[in-house]
Amino acid sequence: MCPKCAHHFRLTARERLEITLDPETFHEFDAELEPKDILAFPGYGEKLAKAQEQTGLKEAVVTGTGTIGGHQVVIAVMDTHFIMGSMGTVVGEKVARAADQALERRVPFVTFAASGGARMQEGILSLMQMAKTAAAVGRLDRAGLLYLSVLTDPTMGGVSASFAFLGDIILAEPGALIGFAGPRVIEQTIRQKLPEGFQRAEFLQEHGFVDKVVPRSQLRQTIITILDLHARGD
Repeated sequence: MCPKCAHHFRLTARERLEITLDPETFHEFDAELEPKDILAFPGYGEKLAKAQEQTGLKEAVVTGTGTIGGHQVVIAVMDTHFIMGSMGTVVGEKVARAADQALERRVPFVTFAASGGARMQEGILSLMQMAKTAAAVGRLDRAGLLYLSVLTDPTMGGVSASFAFLGDIILAEPGALIGFAGPRVIEQTIRQKLPEGFQRAEFLQEHGFVDKVVPRSQLRQTIITILDLHARGD
């Protein structure tokens, strides 16, 4: 965070895990899963290789189990540094598997969304992940398990239109861009000027789409408080 203006800079998945989980409690799963250029999309193979080299990740989401304030959780953290956190087949599969792990372990599921949307290089296969992830968190809902969704900058497109907005409790970081189509696309389509602050976290809280906007410095403690209340059944 900027010490003067409190701007929230984008974090890597590893940085997010480090400031959220209790020390040395994270155990990753499905780390071996990596995307393939299924459709032979021009330049996609090279883009994947470059993203993997630059980030040290095999895909745009890291999933695993750990504790937050002593509470066992399954967690999925997206990383915009990997092709803008776009959701392809492997991202969708890892999120769905993480939700299933939370169901099997009977523990809360926590996600940190950070994505430009569906990955266009994987076409309809990417869009199918919206249904897959929504179905997975739906199984948690039917089992009465807590799903806590945290929206960070940006949370857009197919990710916002699927699992990111299906949390029992939805938190957001200040100033995060959240929506489906981008504001410029909407303005060009409807030929109207959008309201001030449209698609920012504070605007969404004001209109009932986000439960609470929480500064990053208070986010871990807020999550712990929610987990404490849930554990007590309050």
